[in-house]
Amino acid sequence: MLHGRAEERQLLAAFVERIRDGSSTALVLVGEAGVGKTRLLDSVADADGVRIARTCGAESETHLGYAGLHRLLRPHLDRLDRLPAPQRSALSTAFGLVTGSPPDLFLVGLAALTLLADVAADAPLICLVDDAQWLDPESLAALAFVGRRLNADGIGLLVGAREDLAALRGLETHTMAGLSLDAARELVASAVRGRLDPEVADRIVAETGGNPLALIEVTAALSAEQLAGGAGLPDHLPIGRRLEAHFVGRVLGLPADTRLLLLLVAAAPIDDQALLWRAASGLGLPPTALDAADSAGIVTPGHAAGAVTPGHSIRHPLIRSAVYGAAPPADRRAVHAALGAAIDPVRDPDRRAWHLAESVVGLDDTIADELEQASETARGRGGYAAQAVFLSRSAELTSDVERRSSRFLAAIRPYLIVADIAAASHRLDQAAPGLTQPALAVSAQRARAAIEWYSTSVPSHVPATLLDALASFGPLDDETTRAMLWEAMTAGLLSGKYTAGVTVLDIARAAKNAPPARPVARAMADLLMDAYAVRIADGYASAVPLLRAAIATMSSTDLADSADPLASVGTWAAQDLWDEQGLGVVLARMDALDRRQGALLSLYAVLTTMAAWKTLTGRLSEAEADHDEAVEIGRATGMPPTLDVARVELLAWQGHEEATRAAVESNVQVWGGQFGYGSRETHALYALVILELSLGRYPEALVAAKRLFAEDVIGEGNRVLADAVEAAVRADDRPFAERVLGRLAERASASGTPWALGSLARARALLSDDAEGAFKEAVDQLSRTSVRTDLARTHLLYGEWLRRHGRRTDARDQLRTAHGMFADMGATAFAGRAELELRATGESLRRRSARPDVGLTPQELQVARLAIDGATNAEIATRLFVTASTVEYHLNKVFRKLGITSRRQLAGVLR
Repeated sequence: MLHGRAEERQLLAAFVERIRDGSSTALVLVGEAGVGKTRLLDSVADADGVRIARTCGAESETHLGYAGLHRLLRPHLDRLDRLPAPQRSALSTAFGLVTGSPPDLFLVGLAALTLLADVAADAPLICLVDDAQWLDPESLAALAFVGRRLNADGIGLLVGAREDLAALRGLETHTMAGLSLDAARELVASAVRGRLDPEVADRIVAETGGNPLALIEVTAALSAEQLAGGAGLPDHLPIGRRLEAHFVGRVLGLPADTRLLLLLVAAAPIDDQALLWRAASGLGLPPTALDAADSAGIVTPGHAAGAVTPGHSIRHPLIRSAVYGAAPPADRRAVHAALGAAIDPVRDPDRRAWHLAESVVGLDDTIADELEQASETARGRGGYAAQAVFLSRSAELTSDVERRSSRFLAAIRPYLIVADIAAASHRLDQAAPGLTQPALAVSAQRARAAIEWYSTSVPSHVPATLLDALASFGPLDDETTRAMLWEAMTAGLLSGKYTAGVTVLDIARAAKNAPPARPVARAMADLLMDAYAVRIADGYASAVPLLRAAIATMSSTDLADSADPLASVGTWAAQDLWDEQGLGVVLARMDALDRRQGALLSLYAVLTTMAAWKTLTGRLSEAEADHDEAVEIGRATGMPPTLDVARVELLAWQGHEEATRAAVESNVQVWGGQFGYGSRETHALYALVILELSLGRYPEALVAAKRLFAEDVIGEGNRVLADAVEAAVRADDRPFAERVLGRLAERASASGTPWALGSLARARALLSDDAEGAFKEAVDQLSRTSVRTDLARTHLLYGEWLRRHGRRTDARDQLRTAHGMFADMGATAFAGRAELELRATGESLRRRSARPDVGLTPQELQVARLAIDGATNAEIATRLFVTASTVEYHLNKVFRKLGITSRRQLAGVLR
């Protein structure tokens, strides 16, 4: 019976009702041990009209990747064949049912969501997750993803945790306090058979803070005379740590065999009773040894949370902790040895290796080797937290100093993948004594660089660390040398022209002197490194063939074979060449790969880059949709919410002056003056150039353009050249305009793409005596491209030039074209500039009828666009990382808002 908890009861009643109605929601209950979270979860488990799936965290299994998620889904794995192939493969690999490449965590989460949605299609489903603070990191992250993507699936996710968990950021949270005074008194009274003195009851309530478990245990620990007020109470009632000590005292009063079997129960997996009794048999412990613990109320028969077979479980996690923590070390080792011996080494090698490791004192190379092998199994399942822990423990058991250090170093990368920077740094320190060989010393320096990279947004010290290692411990094998130089190059490009201790030019020169790459391994990274090294050290023209080769390779080679994240670094080559077609092809291939693999963090970067590409091609509404999807992905993966810093260029083109300036300021603050090749500040300054030009504020545009010209950032540095000429000419700075034109002429001629040549012709027109010929050439070249923004701006500048030369009729043709293009793409500020010029020619424009606002949300627009393209609900769900029922829900809302009844009508309404 629940006492009090009126607020929680109402909250959970609404939660259950929402699931029964076919909606979905997630709720996290946070509170200290014993506050009643499990009791509330149990009350939901008894609700009518819903199906229940359950799992819980266990201290002994926090290092076993996907163990908690497996307990939740195991009863439903017979439905695996219904999942889309990539999801089925990811979930099967994560659970060790098949072998394959390590699955992306978020693809596993999507697979879990799809599987749960399939179960919920038969009946509303509530997933109960208790003691989430002890779930393995992968299970917690996957379940958090599920919670953030729930919509219209008839699925509820109810989580209990002792503290706020960063992984659950974004889910609705309710913090539980102790019971109210009246409810706490009622609970105490219900636990007392005889007389209860009101003052005694009030002291119990006051000292326990209304914690239900403490109330019950304190009441049970007091004598009838004490409860009646006839005898004095102890100075300290068993609450908090004293409550755990109270449990320890109760356990110590049990027979030796009972205590040892209780310890085994505490250490064993909660969902494997067969393993428990095999290990008990190995220790010579009969099942009847639990009778005394049952009588004492320490264990309870029945189903443990997450278990599929009935058996005995320890009544409360606090008791489990007390049992394990108070046991003599020798008994703990004996229990782990028995569990290790009872576990099938083929079916469950990681769990077996861990228990064996916990059974030894000192060094044991045999178990260390087994742990290292188990770490590979964990990695293959995508369990990077487990891989890190196994390698660390393996190192601790290793007798050879150098091999010990090697294993500590190997643990650093998986620690970084799960964002445990402190643990990675500690392992690097532990590896120090064995770094006697050059290869190990180099690995340590690479690890040091990686730790810095993961721990800061601007890895400015990474290049110097890596170059120092190459100088101090070389010569190294060719592959390692090139890999380190590529790491130094990307870190240097992202950090800025001046990194700590070295410049990007230093890195480029070192890369040029690197041994040649082998024809096969790391082809894309090698091409990019060589291209950027030549671009920085020797100049643009020399790099053009290498840049072209890199783009061609990225446009044709299987990107899944690349060991490098090329989403941002690789696309700079296309931008630097003014190759918008190559850029579009590469981005589309990256988008498809990331969606197929469920690589949402990489997809986030690809979407923001793709939005920038669509912006320059004039598809502003599509760019906005990409930005909206990136925001959704950020929310689904638990990223902290950010301002519109990524869409700053789109905001500028849309003419949102105030929002653009705010986003520019945010970018500058975030990057703190760093001017990296891929930094947000670079994009922000370019957006500022566009905004000021659209508003006719040429001196202000020139200030930002001059900085971009001076820094000459790969990609952005070329794109701004034609804009810088326009700003300089209109601001009466002809010497600077001619200087910029000189660089543009050299590079555009070397590139030879229509976009480059059209940009050059437009810039020449602004400075040429034969402006009309240059404008016509610019229009001709840019008409061959998809860069509609530059084409529209060329028509605008051409029209402005014609008007200033008294040719009003000819000017109107160009200005009408520019105005129409800008208006169609939604570039309101440039459209306004064109309209002013048209009015100056004496032409009055008819106001276009405003596009009706149909009130679709970003998610509804995404679903509608994909439906127009012919995608099925299942295909849309896979692409957007939601369920098919969520897609159906959004489509129905779209139909209602648009007043239509079928997909066939969508295109006519939205287009």
